[in-house]
Amino acid sequence: MVEIIGIQKAGEVPQSQTKQPKVVPSGRLELTIKINELPTTRTVKNGWQEFEVDCDGTIFTITVKPKVWKKLTTADDTYPMWVAAIGGKLGAKTNKGFVLDTPGIQVYEKKPKAPQEAPASQPQEAPASQPQEAPASN
Repeated sequence: MVEIIGIQKAGEVPQSQTKQPKVVPSGRLELTIKINELPTTRTVKNGWQEFEVDCDGTIFTITVKPKVWKKLTTADDTYPMWVAAIGGKLGAKTNKGFVLDTPGIQVYEKKPKAPQEAPASQPQEAPASQPQEAPASN
């Protein structure tokens, strides 16, 4: 007795054996650029400020609203040391580098580090000029 399980044409691969395409998850690329000095700007439309930041040889062009630019100028006037984190999306490529799209700025006061003291793990020796007393015995 002959039992027919399935019929297929020559060269065809059954669907159960075909490879399903791999699903590639989508992601979002965000950048954070840190600066600690006020960049030189140029005013563009409606008072917006545009400046460039050199990140290891790649120039990023950043355009911010006047309110956001005021955060940087206030920090420069108020704090002796500060750092700003500029976050955004990687934008269009330019001749010099890239544009940073939808930038947001957070400014923090940077506190100077305290000088390091001698390690406490080393016991301090008693001065040699003072004789040490022997404990009194009863």
